Amino acid sequence: MSINPLEILTNAVRAKEIVTVLARYGFADLLLKLDLPPRLTNLLRSMALGKLAPGKRSQWERMRVAMEELGPTFVKFGQLLSMRPDVVPESLIKELRKLQENVPPVSFEQIRPILEEGLGSSIDSVFSEFDENAIAAASMAQVHKARLRSNGVEVAVKIQRPGLEKIIDADFDILVWLGRQAHERLDDLRPLNLPAVIDAMREGLERELDFRREARNLSFFSRGNAYPESVTAPQIFKEHCSRRVLVMEWIDGLRLEKIPTGSAEAKRLARVGSRSMFHQIMINGYFHADPHSGNIRVTNDGKLCFLDWGMTGQLTHRMRYGLMDLFHAFVKGDPEQVTRIAMTLADTGESVDRRRMERDVNVAIREHYNPDTGEGDVGRAILALLYIFGRNGIDLSRDYSMMAKAILCVEETGVSLDEHYNLKDEFAPVLKKLIQKRRNPKRIAAEIRDGFATGLDQFQAIPEETLRILKKVEKNNLKINLEHRGLDDLGDTISDASNKITLGIIIGCLLVGSSLIVTSNTPPIVFGFPILGIVGYVMSLLLGLYVAFDILRGRPK
Repeated sequence: MSINPLEILTNAVRAKEIVTVLARYGFADLLLKLDLPPRLTNLLRSMALGKLAPGKRSQWERMRVAMEELGPTFVKFGQLLSMRPDVVPESLIKELRKLQENVPPVSFEQIRPILEEGLGSSIDSVFSEFDENAIAAASMAQVHKARLRSNGVEVAVKIQRPGLEKIIDADFDILVWLGRQAHERLDDLRPLNLPAVIDAMREGLERELDFRREARNLSFFSRGNAYPESVTAPQIFKEHCSRRVLVMEWIDGLRLEKIPTGSAEAKRLARVGSRSMFHQIMINGYFHADPHSGNIRVTNDGKLCFLDWGMTGQLTHRMRYGLMDLFHAFVKGDPEQVTRIAMTLADTGESVDRRRMERDVNVAIREHYNPDTGEGDVGRAILALLYIFGRNGIDLSRDYSMMAKAILCVEETGVSLDEHYNLKDEFAPVLKKLIQKRRNPKRIAAEIRDGFATGLDQFQAIPEETLRILKKVEKNNLKINLEHRGLDDLGDTISDASNKITLGIIIGCLLVGSSLIVTSNTPPIVFGFPILGIVGYVMSLLLGLYVAFDILRGRPK
């Protein structure tokens, strides 16, 4: 059985802090449904619940504020969770996207060792100028402006905050345990598979903490950029990049908010950005996963520059073709076909209430999109569909969720630039290109040839595999691994029962022994009663009360 992280000394104080903050924001009732250690349970019961009036803030707003108070790990967790529309409803996603990182920059003296270790040399040997005052600070890193000594180019130097990995590991240990408890004890949340979601987010955050991956993402985009004349990304200086330090081109440019809405320039930028993003998603299969307006600048020569490539999504050919089919079914307003396609794209073969899901899909389409006129919020409709899929146990790839979030960002940014922006119209040319690529006779012939070759290889391997199994049977070496599910608490239950039985036997022995001592008047005797017998009766009474209280409370020890 795995060690409960809440019982680890190093996590105990942080666990208490997390539980206290969540309870203060009105989530104590939910926490009490989990099998928390007795100390935390008693803390929850002793606290005055609901200190914040529910009428002032919605439950999702309270969740966002709690995450902000709990610090960098939870802020980042919330930001990653906002990219999982298959797990959380749209109303929560809207709140999570408001998460603010009110993090003061770390002093340069604290950040200097990390910078010089990442550079592999002193600061003066790499930079001719370096501003020790951070120009931007977030929960994971801070950015300084500098100038390279080798070529005089102005650069942005992104440096990871000290001690970050240790903090994240401790917080995620607690999150993993809470997620597992919620999965086991809250039936409504079980289809979402929270332990797997949290593990995926932990893995994603660990990837994001490796700045070398972001450097590779930027380089990969630059090589496959289909529109270099209108779209760009910062240049990376790989020789100065490491796991915790990223050196890239300094971008001077305007934020999109500075462009007048509805102007010719705004409409051009909306069209350029949409064309690039849809090409990334549907043709390249490799895309910026968080293209909101804060991550985009307009350079002095009129190009759109995508910043912050820490999170990217990838879609295989099969996933892109499935997405194309799904979009076609959605545009036609066909809930039966949408459900069928979603089930074929699922990573697992869980049983699904198809009729209920078709009804939910139909409601989602009608609420967000009008198939007859083509009007509506396509991005929000896709978010709603992915949430329905997740609630019904259809486990789609995480990259589909990232794609949905990216499309929502594209649509919102496009509307902010051009009030007449229509995502469907911008998406159509790329979709047409993908259809042509999919139906290309050469591609179809190549797939048939490759499939035949693969099938032939597998067919040839059948006799060999069959012989290997038969040899294991002959030598009694055949092993079958069985996994029991739903028995996670069996060990605790057996241990609890055996402890109560043991205490019952001890109580009985004490009673019998004490009675023998009393009837035989075994000394020492005080006030006419043998002391050992009285002590035995008292111990029996105390242990009996303890066992009775434990049984009535219904909490295993």
